[in-house]
Amino acid sequence: MKVATWNVNSLRARLPRVIELLERHSPDVVLLQETKCAAEAFPEADLAAAGYESAHHSAGRWTGVAVLARAGLGLRLVRAGLPGEARIGEARWIEAEIPGLGLRVASVYVVNGREVGSETFAEKLRFLELLAARTSELAGTPLIVGGDVNVAPTDADVWDPQALVGATHVTGDERTRLAEVLRAGRLVDAYRALHPDDPQFTWWDYRMGAFHRGMGMRIDVLLVAENLVARLRSCGIDRDLRKGPKPSDHAPLLAELTPS
Repeated sequence: MKVATWNVNSLRARLPRVIELLERHSPDVVLLQETKCAAEAFPEADLAAAGYESAHHSAGRWTGVAVLARAGLGLRLVRAGLPGEARIGEARWIEAEIPGLGLRVASVYVVNGREVGSETFAEKLRFLELLAARTSELAGTPLIVGGDVNVAPTDADVWDPQALVGATHVTGDERTRLAEVLRAGRLVDAYRALHPDDPQFTWWDYRMGAFHRGMGMRIDVLLVAENLVARLRSCGIDRDLRKGPKPSDHAPLLAELTPS
């Protein structure tokens, strides 16, 4: 069983790359972020032609999250959005059940935060608290949460901690709240569980040749319920999908688990 998460930075612009992911890895479930689609523009038919059912929470040009499931596994939308979100019109959380896998999955796109101390940064911290509240409600279920959390969990997850002092994504306030998401939901960071000492990144700025210079961060995660960890077999980043025509600024993260 294979699960992928990917911030595609516009699904319409990146649809050929998403199809490439599906063909290359044949994932059972794909969690997408930053789809940037209006609801009526979401490419359900294209994804169905590629062999995937889809459920999406769409809000237009800036946000948007989706779940794809391989046809035949089933896909039931459970929830779109989190109660208490500061900007109710933004689409940052979608939760679904995959009956054929016995899983509940969620795709999340955490608020960026922009600048420490700003109103948007406060909204980010609040969103992470809401996320912890929801994972606490789901603790003990066969749950996988994947997405762009806009937080590098530790200094090992950034190219140069000193270069980022005082910036978003690495502050104690953000990291503490992300850690609470895991603690409350009894979740494990799949990549770090299998690669405790291997610094790899999922995001690189488009500017300054950041990808080729290794100036990245690991801000995309797959959080796996503790009761699924024994089934975890691999977790890695497909850097090749950050290359080539029209890449997202993120690379997909994929985990493989043995069947139940």
